[in-house]
Parts: sequence; C-alpha cells; structure tokens
Amino acid sequence: MQRFMLILFIASELCYYLLIAQTGVVEYFSSNLFLIAPLPIGGVIGSLLVSYINIENKNKIFIFLIIQLMMSFVYPNFNLITLFILGIAVGSLAPLIVNEIKKTTLIELGLALSISYVVGTFLFNYEVSNRGFIAVLLTFVTLVSTLFLPNSSNKKELNTTSHSLLIMVLWVFLDSALFESLSRDTTISVWRDGFTMEIALFHVIGVFCALYFNIEKNQKELFILTLFALSYLFYFLREGFILAFIYPFVISYYNVVILQSIRKKDFKTITFYMIFIGWLASGGGLFVALSNLILFVPLTLLIAIIRVITKDYLPNQTKEIKYV
Repeated sequence: MQRFMLILFIASELCYYLLIAQTGVVEYFSSNLFLIAPLPIGGVIGSLLVSYINIENKNKIFIFLIIQLMMSFVYPNFNLITLFILGIAVGSLAPLIVNEIKKTTLIELGLALSISYVVGTFLFNYEVSNRGFIAVLLTFVTLVSTLFLPNSSNKKELNTTSHSLLIMVLWVFLDSALFESLSRDTTISVWRDGFTMEIALFHVIGVFCALYFNIEKNQKELFILTLFALSYLFYFLREGFILAFIYPFVISYYNVVILQSIRKKDFKTITFYMIFIGWLASGGGLFVALSNLILFVPLTLLIAIIRVITKDYLPNQTKEIKYV
C-alpha cells in the first residue's frame, strides 16, 4: 500500500506542475511575463526557504499541499498575490518531492514518471481555462497519498552518476525553449496534431531506457545533447511526426538522469539545485521562446556538444602523449 501511494504521490504532483503551473497558468495569461512573474518569484523563494523550516518533511509536504489545494480552487482566476502564493507552494514542494524519490526503487520511479508523462500527455489538449477541477483533483490525490508515505529510504541504491549543475541547467533550458516555442507555433504542434499515442509511448520508453541502460557520464551527456540537436533540427524542418518520437524520449531521458544525479544530495543542496533547474532555466527558455530567439539556441547547443566531446577526448590524448 505504501509503495503504491509513493508512486501516486510523485506522479500526481509532477502532473500538477506540468498541467497547471507550467502550461495552464502560462497559457491562460497569454504568456505575459509581467503577469506570470509572481509565480516563478514565489517558486524561487519557496525553494529557498523550505529547508529552513524546522519541522518534519512530511508535515512540510502536508502544509504546502493544503496551500496548493486552496490556490487550486482559485484557478485560473489568479491575481499577483495568489500567483505568488501558488509559486511558494509549488516551489517548496519541488525539492520535497525529489527528497521522497530517494525512497523509490527503479521500477517505482519508472512507474511514477511514466504515469505522470502519460496522464499529462493525454490531458495536455484540455482547455486551460477549464483545468480547475484537474488542479483540485491532482492536489487532493497527492494530499491523500502523503498520509501513507513510507518513512524509510530505499536500501538498494539507484544509478547515481553525478552531472554538473551547469549541464543540467542547459538541458532544462533547451527543453523549455523548444517546448514553449512548439506550444505557440501554429504550423507545427506535436501535441495537437494527433500524435498523442506516439508521444506517450516514447515518454515511457525514454524513462525506462534511462533507468535500465547505463552508459558513461560523458557519453550520456553527449547522447542527450545529440537528441536535443535532432529535436531542434526536426522542429526547424517542421517534421512533426519524427519530432513526436525523438522529443518526448529526450524529455523523459534527461529528467531521469537529473533525478538520479541530485537524489543523493542533502536537502539544502537539492533546494539550491531546484532554483536553477526548476525556475531559472525554464524561465530562460520561456523568455527565448517569447522573444523569438530560438534560432540562436542551436549555437549554444553546438558549443555544448563540442565542449563535451573535447572533455571526453583530451584526457585520453594527454595520457597517450605522456606515455610516448
């Protein structure tokens, strides 16, 4: 029972972030950066302050979920104050969710992420102004699941290859810029062009490939950047069908890698990482999309790929020169 509730807890809150905080609010306010600014500002403050609240984590989760539930009843009629409060709730819950992921096994983490991606994909086309009941339902499910969360962490460790904060921020930025551009492009929109089944399937494939196929750190970073490069290429070529396979796969894949990388950090470090990964990087991607600067993103991607290749190649060359 506890293991199932842990899966449900993670999946439902991730769905809330995707359908309400990330897409619902932004689309409802027509991507007006001034109007939606209180949400990320509250998110940064919430992520920063949650580690300084000296009560048990389960109680923190319960308190911020109550606040989230109250704000969900307001959705979508937010003002600057209620958006700020929602941001504090979601921002505080983000590191707490990551902290609970420490308790999962491989299959539990895979199931939780798969459920969130599949549900999020199938509900993505639901009219944003009518998602109020979805917000309330998802928060209620998460709230009930909190009562049954296990207390102990998973004894069998998952793959915990550590990646730098900079590369993880880059992945989220690349994803956010492409996602926000895709959602606003009337000539190509993989979510609204009848590819729902393909998207959901390759989200799940991406999750389990990341969990069960281990490759070296630099190769993994290069693999993710290459998949992003292909995603951008097919976006510019307006190849929605191919994009519906590649892009969901890389979204799921890199998110699993990030979770595996930060899950062993202490709680304060997780809160610090979530500020950069969850808010600043995604906010930067949104700004790029709204400013029509996406044509410049491939240059950043190319520099990153060259950097990873160079990092992987030069040490080997140095060794060969040394022993010649």
